[in-house]
Amino acid sequence: MRAALARKGGAANFDAFLAADEQWRRISSAVDALRARSRPKGKPSADELVVLAGVKDELRTAERELDEIAAERDRLLATIPNPPDDSAPDGDSDEDAEEVSRHGEPPRFAFAPRNHMDLGGFDTERATRLSGTRFAYRMGATALLELSLYRYALDHLVRLGFIPVLPPVIVRQEALYGTGFLPTDETNLYHVEPDGLYLSGTSEVALAGLHQGEILEIDELPLRYAGYSTNFRREAGAAGRDTRGIMRLHQFDKVEMFFYTFPEQSARNHEEILAIEEAIVQGLGLAYRVINTAAGDLGPSAAKKYDIEAWIPFEERYREITSCSNTTDYQARRLNIRFRDGKDTRTPHTLNGTAMTARFLIALLETFQDEGGAVAVPEVLHAFGAPARIEPVASRR
Repeated sequence: MRAALARKGGAANFDAFLAADEQWRRISSAVDALRARSRPKGKPSADELVVLAGVKDELRTAERELDEIAAERDRLLATIPNPPDDSAPDGDSDEDAEEVSRHGEPPRFAFAPRNHMDLGGFDTERATRLSGTRFAYRMGATALLELSLYRYALDHLVRLGFIPVLPPVIVRQEALYGTGFLPTDETNLYHVEPDGLYLSGTSEVALAGLHQGEILEIDELPLRYAGYSTNFRREAGAAGRDTRGIMRLHQFDKVEMFFYTFPEQSARNHEEILAIEEAIVQGLGLAYRVINTAAGDLGPSAAKKYDIEAWIPFEERYREITSCSNTTDYQARRLNIRFRDGKDTRTPHTLNGTAMTARFLIALLETFQDEGGAVAVPEVLHAFGAPARIEPVASRR
């Protein structure tokens, strides 16, 4: 366990947890002994009463120490991440990720491709005036195009048997702890005071919390949900990165897949989610690659994660547009979710994957642009309300 956690940067906290647990067990034994001594058989003598008073003082001190070390042990336990799968590559950055495959040819233009901000109907200046940096208005045909993407993804998932869900986006602390976003990712969360609630950064939180504290029936599994929601992230640590454009916003919409499944099937289900994501991307005609994320770059809950990176012509590189993670039993244990298996109960595995975000909009606008600054929208989106064409920005002024 320690060797696995070391690949994810969690060995130090694991060692601290083991030390705290050893101390807790030692003090717990001492407390048990003192409690036994504080309950003598028969009526104590005067001398015994004096000794007994001293024992009770020792017991009170030991119980305080036990409470303190128990709290510290539990605090450390909450910070220990899910150990990575053996197939996750070593390393702790994007550069350490392993490329799995490439699909489609990146478009080549006879002209200098425009940035998506110069192709779509975006207004970040007014959004900044309204809400601060990293917010954006999406206007006119661009707004319709973005909305069509979400409906396109939802329609695809519903045809596959997913249950569509419009979940709450304000959640309790317990749901964020259960999914692994607390305590380690608190700097990226918006805290709603004075209610003690949080704005959710992904519908994964609500979909995992949907069955919190429940025992599912075995014939219910696997459960497959498709959640659509607006999400909020502080993007702490992203100063100076992607400051122009909509790649990294504080508020964004997303269609999220979420699985509850049998432990024996989660690895296969992970590949299934990736295949669904690829089908959605391929249906839009985007060039992309799949990467297997490095162990040290995984979030606390993920044992393994695939990213799909679409080709972004203006930047001339691949950028992440989806991810899918196998969180094994990590979230279900923290949320106390089980399923009945005969006379026993077992812990299910949970998985999540992005079906659609506004980042697809970036890839679409830049991939299908022409020299005059117009964008030909893929035909598959027309049935979902997208315009056939995004006119050049200059013609809209």
